[in-house]
Parts: sequence; C-alpha cells; structure tokens
Amino acid sequence: MANSISRRRFLAIAAGSSAALAVPTFVPGAVLGKDGGVAASERIALAGIGIRNRGGYDLSFMMKEPVVQFVAVADVRKDRREAVKELAEAKYGPGVAMYRDFREMLPRRDIDAVLIATGDRWHSVASIMAAKAGKDVYSEKPCAITIALARDLAEAMRCQGRIFQAGTQRRNVRNFRWAVELARSGKLGALRSVHASISQVRDSRDWLPAEPEPPKDVIDWDLWLGPAPWRPYNHRYVDGAWRGCFDFDSGGGLLDWGAHTVDLCQWANDADGATPVEFEAVDGSLLLGRYANGVKLVMRQGGWIGLGSCPVRFEGDEGWVETGDSGQIAVHPDSLRTKQVFTGFDNDDEHSRIYGPGQCPKYHVRDFLNCVKSRAQPATNADIARKSHIACHAAYISWALKRKVKFDPVQEEFIGDDEANRMRSRGMRAPWHV
Repeated sequence: MANSISRRRFLAIAAGSSAALAVPTFVPGAVLGKDGGVAASERIALAGIGIRNRGGYDLSFMMKEPVVQFVAVADVRKDRREAVKELAEAKYGPGVAMYRDFREMLPRRDIDAVLIATGDRWHSVASIMAAKAGKDVYSEKPCAITIALARDLAEAMRCQGRIFQAGTQRRNVRNFRWAVELARSGKLGALRSVHASISQVRDSRDWLPAEPEPPKDVIDWDLWLGPAPWRPYNHRYVDGAWRGCFDFDSGGGLLDWGAHTVDLCQWANDADGATPVEFEAVDGSLLLGRYANGVKLVMRQGGWIGLGSCPVRFEGDEGWVETGDSGQIAVHPDSLRTKQVFTGFDNDDEHSRIYGPGQCPKYHVRDFLNCVKSRAQPATNADIARKSHIACHAAYISWALKRKVKFDPVQEEFIGDDEANRMRSRGMRAPWHV
C-alpha cells in the first residue's frame, strides 16, 4: 500500500494529519499557493541529467517557472553536479540531491519530469529509461542517433503514456510559426519547395590520443561513453570534441541544425506524419529530398539571405518566405506581410534580445510544463520528432552511400536496399539496451 501512494497523495494525507493536532502552525502563503505562488502539492518536481552549457540554458528558463521545483541532478562529471546543485539551491534552498549515475536517481517517486541534455549518444536511451521509470521528458536534440532509436523512443513514450518534448524550440518561436502558417495557409500558392539550413556533413572515425582516466567520482568515463563503443579517455571528448565523431554524433552532424530546420519544413508541408520518399546527396553541404506530394526538401549550408542562424525558406508558385534566428522575416510579394498575432506570448524576452529569438526556449519550456499538467501533446512530441529525425538520418545515409535512395515513410525503411537498411541502427555496448 505504501508504494502505491503518489507524492501528491502523500502530501494531502500529511496535511490532513497535521490538521488533527491541537498545536497552531504557521504555513507561508506561497506554500499554499497564495501571493502568486504554487502550492507544493501542485509543483512539478524536476530533475536533470547531463546539465552543461545548453542544458544549463534550458534549466534557467525552467527554474523561472513558478510551477517547477528542481530537486536532483545526475551527471558523470563532479564539477557539473556541484555547479548545478549550487545554482538550484541558490533559488530553492538546501536539499538538491546529486547523483553520478542517473540510474540511481530515476527510481525516486517524487520526481515528475527530467531534463536530458547529455551528448547525442545518450538522449534516446536516457529518455526511454526515464519513461519506463514513470517520468515525463524534455530532451535536447538530436533525440536519437539512428532511425531505429527514433522509432524506439516514440514507441516507448506511447506505451508508457509519458509526455515528451524535443528541444526543437523553434516550433514555439513567433517568426518561425508565422512563416509556417503562411506556407500552410496557401497564401504562397501551391508549395513547391521547403529549404532547411544545415551544417557541413562530416563523419570522423579517428580517435584522440589516450590520456590517463581521472577518478570515477571526478569523471566516470565508462558511464560517459554509455552505449557508444569503447575508446580511450581524452579530456577533449568530455569538453565537447565528441562532436563530429561517428560513434557519438548524429547523422554526420546533419541533425545539429537539421533537427530544427527539417522539422519546420515537415510542418510547413503538412508532413508531420511522413518523410520524403527519395533522398540524394549532392555533397556534404547540399542534400535533396522529395515528398510524395512532389514538394522538394532542400537541405543546404549556404545561399541564405542573412536573417540569422537556423534559417528556413518556403517557396510556392505565388510567393516565398524566409526567416531565421534574428526574428526578421523576408517575403515576396510584400503584400504577404501581415502582423504576427499569437496568443500566449509576451514581450519580456530578455534572452531573445541577447541570443536571438530563435534560440530562446521560453515558450517551448512553458508548453512542455503545461502539457505535463494537462497530459496534452506538446509542440514537438515524440511522434513529430520521430519523423523529422528519420528524414535527416535517411538523408545522411544517402550521403554516406554516395547515391540516391528510396524510402518508405510508413514502414520507415529503404526500398530494395539492404545496405541502407543496415545503417538504420547501431549496436550498443553492453549492458546498455532499450
């Protein structure tokens, strides 16, 4: 019976028991939800896994939300565990727990949701394990380093009934939403092509020189590697040099930007439940796709107007629109320009002014937290992330094979191509599995 009592139920029982005592007790109004506070029983208890640069940025927005109570951090690096603990306790007071191994944290029944901001190799595995432990998940992108893991992730969230938000926050950024709605409204005429900015695709199999491993409590190298193949320790990996390494990266780095921009192109083409049916890589900076409805997906590094990072462009037979992280929008003809009106947005985005509107996850975080409460699906749920990630991976496989490939969006496999289909998955180092 004790194990079946939820955290909120326990608090309610405890409150009832206290009321039976004859001793008067003072309870701060904020604890009861007065004075603009959120009652303790209604807060979302949040934990973090692998919180460094981007994760710390996400966490700064989550901690600004009154509904959040950050309670624990798990990280293989001692300095990161301690830094996040210090940050959180400056706001919430003592009591934030630290874990080296996130598997020791997940069984805690008082944790409602987790923020996962590890390297790419860990996102899907940690998300699936969190879902099986009954946690909702906000995961940084890329959410899966293979087609198979994108499928596994979506299936796990569905089977476990968990809320999942991919960190592709531009779905909740005003200028990108306006551009997508312009394309979907038909005001550009029949949609002909959607353009996604990408990084240069690369695929390194080299190892950095071996260095002595630090003590496990300082950096747990074996746990840092996780499901990735073993290789000797080098401090540069831990500091970010894992990017571009095939064993750790997603789709030759294509998903660094593509997870955002291809996702927006999918949305603009009403293709959230599909992918292109054909892929062809011209070179590492230009990859092409074709949807069943004839719309072309152009993944390119250059040729943009200059509206900030992560630009997208949607072209119809009567006009076009392009936008990026600066928040600026270019359209043709100019008559397409109308005022952007979206409910739920305000004008106090200090981080947007500093870092650029597209990089600010404020409303994306709020969307996730609202859905944790309501159990509705957020803007970039696991099924949406599944298809946009698979599209990127299929394009990468075409690049790696140096030839055109045909793809079945329903079966999520290459048509008549055993070599390409073998590249949909990778082995995992024991004992890791999903």
